[in-house]
Amino acid sequence: METELSNRLGIEHAIFGFTPFPAVAAAITRAGGFGVLGAVRYGAADELARDLDWMQEHTDGKPYGVDVVMPAKKVEGVTEADIEAMIPEGHRRFVQETLAKHGVPELAEGEASGWRITGWLEHVARSQLDVAFDYPVKLLANALGSPPPDVVERAHGHGILVAALAGSARHALHHKDAGLDIVVAQGYEAGGHTGEIASMVLTPEVVRAVDPLPVLAAGGIGSGEQIAAGLALGAQGVWLGSIWLTTDEAALTSPALTEKLLAAGSGDTVRSRALTGKPARQLRTEWTDAWEDPEGPDPLPMPLQGLLVAEAVSRIQKYEVEPLLGTPVGQIVGRMDAKRPVQAVFDDLTRGFERAIDRVNRIAGRA
Repeated sequence: METELSNRLGIEHAIFGFTPFPAVAAAITRAGGFGVLGAVRYGAADELARDLDWMQEHTDGKPYGVDVVMPAKKVEGVTEADIEAMIPEGHRRFVQETLAKHGVPELAEGEASGWRITGWLEHVARSQLDVAFDYPVKLLANALGSPPPDVVERAHGHGILVAALAGSARHALHHKDAGLDIVVAQGYEAGGHTGEIASMVLTPEVVRAVDPLPVLAAGGIGSGEQIAAGLALGAQGVWLGSIWLTTDEAALTSPALTEKLLAAGSGDTVRSRALTGKPARQLRTEWTDAWEDPEGPDPLPMPLQGLLVAEAVSRIQKYEVEPLLGTPVGQIVGRMDAKRPVQAVFDDLTRGFERAIDRVNRIAGRA
Protein backbone atom coordinates (compact mmCIF):
# COMPACT_ATOMS: atom_id res chain seq x y z
CA MET A 1 0.00 0.00 0.00
CA GLU A 2 2.58 2.52 -1.15
CA THR A 3 1.66 5.99 -2.38
CA GLU A 4 3.56 9.19 -3.01
CA LEU A 5 2.65 10.35 0.52
CA SER A 6 3.67 7.11 2.24
CA ASN A 7 7.01 7.21 0.42
CA ARG A 8 7.49 10.83 1.45
CA LEU A 9 7.00 9.88 5.09
CA GLY A 10 9.02 6.70 4.86
CA ILE A 11 6.27 4.27 5.86
CA GLU A 12 5.48 0.87 4.36
CA HIS A 13 1.69 1.16 4.27
CA ALA A 14 -0.38 4.31 3.64
CA ILE A 15 -2.40 3.63 6.81
CA PHE A 16 -2.60 6.47 9.33
CA GLY A 17 -3.93 5.34 12.69
CA PHE A 18 -5.38 7.89 15.10
CA THR A 19 -5.63 6.75 18.73
CA PRO A 20 -5.58 8.21 22.26
CA PHE A 21 -3.40 5.31 23.42
CA PRO A 22 0.40 5.58 23.04
CA ALA A 23 0.81 1.78 22.99
CA VAL A 24 -1.59 1.56 20.04
CA ALA A 25 0.08 4.44 18.18
CA ALA A 26 3.50 2.87 18.63
CA ALA A 27 2.23 -0.53 17.47
CA ILE A 28 0.70 1.04 14.34
CA THR A 29 4.04 2.63 13.50
CA ARG A 30 5.97 -0.58 14.16
CA ALA A 31 3.56 -2.49 11.90
CA GLY A 32 4.49 -0.24 8.98
CA GLY A 33 1.77 2.37 9.26
CA PHE A 34 1.82 5.86 10.76
CA GLY A 35 0.64 6.13 14.37
CA VAL A 36 -0.94 9.44 15.43
CA LEU A 37 -1.31 10.05 19.17
CA GLY A 38 -4.38 12.08 20.19
CA ALA A 39 -3.34 14.71 22.75
CA VAL A 40 -6.76 16.01 23.79
CA ARG A 41 -7.00 13.77 26.87
CA TYR A 42 -3.78 15.18 28.36
CA GLY A 43 -4.55 17.91 30.85
CA ALA A 44 -0.92 18.43 31.81
CA ALA A 45 1.99 18.89 29.44
CA ASP A 46 4.28 16.65 31.51
CA GLU A 47 1.88 13.73 30.99
CA LEU A 48 2.12 14.14 27.22
CA ALA A 49 5.90 14.37 27.48
CA ARG A 50 5.97 11.14 29.49
CA ASP A 51 4.02 9.27 26.81
CA LEU A 52 6.04 10.75 23.95
CA ASP A 53 9.18 9.61 25.76
CA TRP A 54 7.66 6.13 25.85
CA MET A 55 6.79 6.27 22.14
CA GLN A 56 10.33 7.30 21.29
CA GLU A 57 11.52 4.10 22.92
CA HIS A 58 8.90 1.87 21.27
CA THR A 59 8.65 3.02 17.64
CA ASP A 60 11.98 1.59 16.44
CA GLY A 61 13.00 4.94 14.98
CA LYS A 62 9.99 4.95 12.64
CA PRO A 63 7.80 8.07 12.15
CA TYR A 64 4.71 9.06 14.13
CA GLY A 65 2.54 12.12 14.65
CA VAL A 66 0.41 14.02 17.18
CA ASP A 67 -3.20 15.18 16.94
CA VAL A 68 -4.42 18.24 18.86
CA VAL A 69 -7.73 20.06 19.10
CA MET A 70 -7.59 23.82 18.71
CA PRO A 71 -9.76 26.45 17.02
CA ALA A 72 -8.53 28.33 13.97
CA LYS A 73 -9.27 31.68 15.63
CA LYS A 74 -7.23 32.65 18.66
CA VAL A 75 -9.19 33.72 21.75
CA GLU A 76 -7.32 35.64 24.43
CA GLY A 77 -7.99 35.87 28.15
CA VAL A 78 -10.71 33.21 28.53
CA THR A 79 -10.20 30.76 31.38
CA GLU A 80 -11.88 27.47 32.19
CA ALA A 81 -13.58 29.19 35.15
CA ASP A 82 -15.02 31.82 32.81
CA ILE A 83 -16.50 29.09 30.63
CA GLU A 84 -17.82 27.14 33.63
CA ALA A 85 -19.73 30.24 34.74
CA MET A 86 -21.67 30.23 31.44
CA ILE A 87 -23.26 26.82 32.09
CA PRO A 88 -26.98 27.15 33.02
CA GLU A 89 -28.01 25.68 36.34
CA GLY A 90 -30.85 23.77 34.66
CA HIS A 91 -28.34 21.81 32.60
CA ARG A 92 -26.33 20.93 35.70
CA ARG A 93 -29.50 19.71 37.38
CA PHE A 94 -30.41 17.59 34.34
CA VAL A 95 -27.02 15.86 34.43
CA GLN A 96 -27.32 15.08 38.14
CA GLU A 97 -30.88 13.76 37.73
CA THR A 98 -29.80 11.49 34.85
CA LEU A 99 -26.92 10.08 36.91
CA ALA A 100 -29.15 9.59 39.95
CA LYS A 101 -31.76 7.78 37.84
CA HIS A 102 -29.12 5.17 36.97
CA GLY A 103 -27.55 5.02 40.44
CA VAL A 104 -24.15 6.32 39.35
CA PRO A 105 -21.93 6.74 42.46
CA GLU A 106 -20.11 9.96 43.22
CA LEU A 107 -16.35 10.26 42.79
CA ALA A 108 -14.37 9.99 46.00
CA GLU A 109 -13.73 13.27 47.83
CA GLY A 110 -10.85 15.08 46.18
CA GLU A 111 -10.79 12.72 43.19
CA ALA A 112 -10.32 14.59 39.94
CA SER A 113 -12.31 13.97 36.82
CA GLY A 114 -10.45 11.40 34.74
CA TRP A 115 -12.22 12.43 31.52
CA ARG A 116 -10.63 15.73 30.65
CA ILE A 117 -12.13 18.43 28.50
CA THR A 118 -9.35 20.96 29.17
CA GLY A 119 -7.56 19.76 26.04
CA TRP A 120 -10.27 21.50 24.00
CA LEU A 121 -9.05 24.88 25.28
CA GLU A 122 -6.57 26.73 23.08
CA HIS A 123 -3.99 27.52 25.76
CA VAL A 124 -3.84 23.84 26.71
CA ALA A 125 -3.41 22.77 23.08
CA ARG A 126 -0.60 25.28 22.70
CA SER A 127 1.17 23.89 25.75
CA GLN A 128 0.83 20.44 24.19
CA LEU A 129 2.46 21.74 21.02
CA ASP A 130 5.33 23.18 23.05
CA VAL A 131 5.98 19.62 24.20
CA ALA A 132 5.37 17.90 20.86
CA PHE A 133 7.78 20.17 18.99
CA ASP A 134 10.59 18.90 21.24
CA TYR A 135 10.14 15.43 19.71
CA PRO A 136 10.83 14.24 16.14
CA VAL A 137 7.13 14.09 15.18
CA LYS A 138 6.55 14.09 11.44
CA LEU A 139 2.87 15.13 11.36
CA LEU A 140 0.66 17.53 13.29
CA ALA A 141 -3.06 16.96 12.81
CA ASN A 142 -5.89 19.16 14.05
CA ALA A 143 -9.40 17.82 14.54
CA LEU A 144 -11.11 21.24 14.54
CA GLY A 145 -10.10 22.62 11.17
CA SER A 146 -6.99 24.49 10.18
CA PRO A 147 -4.69 25.41 13.09
CA PRO A 148 -3.94 29.12 13.58
CA PRO A 149 -1.42 30.50 11.04
CA ASP A 150 1.35 30.87 13.61
CA VAL A 151 1.03 27.18 14.52
CA VAL A 152 1.23 26.11 10.87
CA GLU A 153 4.32 28.30 10.39
CA ARG A 154 5.94 26.92 13.52
CA ALA A 155 5.29 23.32 12.51
CA HIS A 156 6.73 23.90 9.05
CA GLY A 157 9.77 25.45 10.71
CA HIS A 158 10.32 22.11 12.45
CA GLY A 159 9.89 20.22 9.18
CA ILE A 160 6.52 18.85 10.33
CA LEU A 161 3.65 18.30 7.90
CA VAL A 162 0.28 19.72 8.97
CA ALA A 163 -3.06 18.00 8.38
CA ALA A 164 -6.66 18.78 9.27
CA LEU A 165 -9.97 16.99 8.99
CA ALA A 166 -12.63 18.18 6.56
CA GLY A 167 -16.26 17.17 6.19
CA SER A 168 -16.87 19.01 2.92
CA ALA A 169 -14.98 20.26 -0.13
CA ARG A 170 -15.50 23.81 1.15
CA HIS A 171 -13.72 22.97 4.41
CA ALA A 172 -10.97 21.23 2.45
CA LEU A 173 -10.37 24.31 0.29
CA HIS A 174 -10.02 26.40 3.44
CA HIS A 175 -7.29 24.02 4.62
CA LYS A 176 -5.49 24.34 1.29
CA ASP A 177 -5.69 28.14 1.43
CA ALA A 178 -4.30 28.02 4.99
CA GLY A 179 -1.13 26.33 3.73
CA LEU A 180 -1.78 22.84 5.10
CA ASP A 181 -0.01 19.83 3.63
CA ILE A 182 -2.62 17.07 3.95
CA VAL A 183 -6.43 17.00 4.08
CA VAL A 184 -8.28 14.21 5.85
CA ALA A 185 -11.66 13.75 4.13
CA GLN A 186 -13.80 12.42 6.97
CA GLY A 187 -17.15 11.04 5.94
CA TYR A 188 -20.42 10.84 7.82
CA GLU A 189 -19.73 7.23 8.87
CA ALA A 190 -16.71 8.18 10.98
CA GLY A 191 -16.48 8.18 14.75
CA GLY A 192 -16.11 11.44 16.65
CA HIS A 193 -16.83 14.85 15.15
CA THR A 194 -18.09 14.39 11.63
CA GLY A 195 -20.15 16.11 8.98
CA GLU A 196 -23.11 14.98 6.89
CA ILE A 197 -21.51 13.76 3.64
CA ALA A 198 -20.71 10.05 3.21
CA SER A 199 -17.17 8.93 2.41
CA MET A 200 -17.95 7.58 -1.07
CA VAL A 201 -19.16 11.03 -2.11
CA LEU A 202 -16.83 13.14 0.00
CA THR A 203 -13.45 11.61 -0.87
CA PRO A 204 -13.45 12.28 -4.64
CA GLU A 205 -14.95 15.75 -4.09
CA VAL A 206 -12.11 16.68 -1.73
CA VAL A 207 -9.45 15.10 -3.95
CA ARG A 208 -10.66 17.20 -6.87
CA ALA A 209 -10.99 20.38 -4.79
CA VAL A 210 -7.51 20.43 -3.24
CA ASP A 211 -5.43 18.84 -6.01
CA PRO A 212 -2.43 18.43 -5.86
CA LEU A 213 -2.51 18.22 -2.03
CA PRO A 214 -2.62 14.61 -0.77
CA VAL A 215 -5.90 13.46 0.74
CA LEU A 216 -6.51 10.75 3.34
CA ALA A 217 -9.87 8.97 3.22
CA ALA A 218 -11.61 8.52 6.59
CA GLY A 219 -14.94 7.21 7.79
CA GLY A 220 -16.38 3.72 7.31
CA ILE A 221 -12.99 2.16 6.61
CA GLY A 222 -12.03 -0.99 8.50
CA SER A 223 -11.01 -3.52 5.85
CA GLY A 224 -8.41 -3.82 3.14
CA GLU A 225 -11.13 -3.76 0.51
CA GLN A 226 -12.35 -0.41 1.85
CA ILE A 227 -8.77 0.90 1.83
CA ALA A 228 -8.50 -0.09 -1.83
CA ALA A 229 -11.75 1.77 -2.51
CA GLY A 230 -10.42 4.91 -0.83
CA LEU A 231 -7.23 4.82 -2.91
CA ALA A 232 -9.27 4.16 -6.06
CA LEU A 233 -11.21 7.35 -5.32
CA GLY A 234 -7.97 9.33 -5.39
CA ALA A 235 -6.83 9.31 -1.77
CA GLN A 236 -3.15 8.80 -1.01
CA GLY A 237 -3.86 6.94 2.20
CA VAL A 238 -6.49 6.22 4.83
CA TRP A 239 -7.08 7.59 8.32
CA LEU A 240 -8.42 4.94 10.71
CA GLY A 241 -9.51 5.49 14.31
CA SER A 242 -12.34 3.28 15.53
CA ILE A 243 -10.82 -0.04 14.47
CA TRP A 244 -8.05 0.26 17.10
CA LEU A 245 -10.42 0.59 20.10
CA THR A 246 -10.73 -3.19 20.55
CA THR A 247 -7.06 -4.03 20.04
CA ASP A 248 -5.06 -5.67 22.82
CA GLU A 249 -2.87 -2.58 23.11
CA ALA A 250 -5.86 -0.32 23.89
CA ALA A 251 -5.52 -1.25 27.55
CA LEU A 252 -7.28 1.87 28.84
CA THR A 253 -10.56 0.78 27.25
CA SER A 254 -12.55 -0.77 30.11
CA PRO A 255 -13.65 -4.42 29.85
CA ALA A 256 -17.33 -3.42 29.95
CA LEU A 257 -16.89 -0.88 27.16
CA THR A 258 -14.87 -3.35 25.09
CA GLU A 259 -17.69 -5.86 25.36
CA LYS A 260 -20.22 -3.25 24.23
CA LEU A 261 -18.06 -2.41 21.22
CA LEU A 262 -17.60 -6.06 20.27
CA ALA A 263 -21.35 -6.66 20.50
CA ALA A 264 -22.42 -3.53 18.60
CA GLY A 265 -23.61 -3.52 15.02
CA SER A 266 -23.10 -0.82 12.41
CA GLY A 267 -26.54 0.61 13.26
CA ASP A 268 -25.74 1.03 16.97
CA THR A 269 -24.12 4.46 16.72
CA VAL A 270 -25.68 7.90 16.73
CA ARG A 271 -24.46 11.35 15.74
CA SER A 272 -25.04 13.36 18.91
CA ARG A 273 -23.97 16.61 20.55
CA ALA A 274 -24.23 15.03 24.02
CA LEU A 275 -20.48 14.67 24.57
CA THR A 276 -18.83 17.87 23.36
CA GLY A 277 -21.52 20.16 21.96
CA LYS A 278 -20.60 19.41 18.34
CA PRO A 279 -22.17 16.50 16.41
CA ALA A 280 -20.00 13.46 17.13
CA ARG A 281 -20.71 9.85 16.17
CA GLN A 282 -20.66 7.57 19.22
CA LEU A 283 -22.27 4.46 20.63
CA ARG A 284 -25.96 4.98 21.20
CA THR A 285 -26.66 4.68 24.94
CA GLU A 286 -29.24 5.80 27.44
CA TRP A 287 -26.98 8.83 27.96
CA THR A 288 -27.28 9.92 24.32
CA ASP A 289 -31.00 9.07 24.38
CA ALA A 290 -31.48 11.35 27.40
CA TRP A 291 -30.01 14.30 25.50
CA GLU A 292 -32.27 13.57 22.52
CA ASP A 293 -35.42 13.60 24.70
CA PRO A 294 -37.48 16.66 23.68
CA GLU A 295 -38.48 17.12 27.34
CA GLY A 296 -34.85 17.68 28.34
CA PRO A 297 -32.50 20.56 27.58
CA ASP A 298 -30.59 20.86 24.32
CA PRO A 299 -26.84 20.20 24.51
CA LEU A 300 -24.78 23.34 24.97
CA PRO A 301 -22.30 24.58 22.34
CA MET A 302 -18.64 23.60 22.53
CA PRO A 303 -16.82 23.87 24.92
CA LEU A 304 -19.65 24.36 27.45
CA GLN A 305 -21.14 20.89 26.93
CA GLY A 306 -17.79 19.17 27.42
CA LEU A 307 -17.15 20.98 30.69
CA LEU A 308 -20.71 20.27 31.82
CA VAL A 309 -20.46 16.51 31.35
CA ALA A 310 -16.77 15.90 32.16
CA GLU A 311 -17.31 14.67 35.72
CA ALA A 312 -20.41 12.69 34.71
CA VAL A 313 -18.51 10.85 31.98
CA SER A 314 -15.72 10.09 34.46
CA ARG A 315 -18.20 8.60 36.91
CA ILE A 316 -19.92 6.54 34.22
CA GLN A 317 -16.57 5.19 33.01
CA LYS A 318 -15.08 4.53 36.45
CA TYR A 319 -18.09 2.58 37.70
CA GLU A 320 -18.81 1.03 34.27
CA VAL A 321 -22.50 1.91 34.36
CA GLU A 322 -23.43 -0.20 31.35
CA PRO A 323 -26.62 1.56 30.15
CA LEU A 324 -24.81 4.92 30.02
CA LEU A 325 -21.35 3.69 29.00
CA GLY A 326 -20.27 4.77 25.54
CA THR A 327 -17.47 6.21 23.44
CA PRO A 328 -16.95 7.97 20.11
CA VAL A 329 -16.88 5.25 17.43
CA GLY A 330 -17.79 4.98 13.76
CA GLN A 331 -20.24 2.76 11.93
CA ILE A 332 -17.34 0.38 11.25
CA VAL A 333 -17.95 -0.88 14.81
CA GLY A 334 -20.02 -3.65 13.20
CA ARG A 335 -16.76 -5.23 11.96
CA MET A 336 -15.09 -5.04 15.38
CA ASP A 337 -16.12 -8.43 16.71
CA ALA A 338 -12.93 -9.77 18.37
CA LYS A 339 -10.04 -8.47 20.48
CA ARG A 340 -6.72 -8.84 18.71
CA PRO A 341 -3.28 -7.21 18.51
CA VAL A 342 -2.63 -4.23 16.26
CA GLN A 343 -0.36 -6.40 14.11
CA ALA A 344 -3.23 -8.83 13.49
CA VAL A 345 -5.41 -5.92 12.35
CA PHE A 346 -2.65 -4.87 9.95
CA ASP A 347 -2.31 -8.40 8.61
CA ASP A 348 -6.05 -8.51 7.95
CA LEU A 349 -5.98 -5.09 6.25
CA THR A 350 -3.12 -5.99 3.94
CA ARG A 351 -4.68 -9.34 2.97
CA GLY A 352 -7.98 -7.64 2.21
CA PHE A 353 -6.21 -5.01 0.14
CA GLU A 354 -4.48 -7.71 -1.90
CA ARG A 355 -7.80 -9.51 -2.46
CA ALA A 356 -9.38 -6.29 -3.70
CA ILE A 357 -6.52 -5.53 -6.10
CA ASP A 358 -6.59 -9.10 -7.44
CA ARG A 359 -10.36 -8.82 -7.99
CA VAL A 360 -10.01 -5.54 -9.88
CA ASN A 361 -7.19 -6.96 -11.97
CA ARG A 362 -9.37 -9.93 -12.95
CA ILE A 363 -12.21 -7.62 -13.90
CA ALA A 364 -9.77 -5.61 -16.03
CA GLY A 365 -8.48 -8.79 -17.66
CA ARG A 366 -5.00 -8.42 -16.15
CA ALA A 367 -4.91 -11.69 -14.21
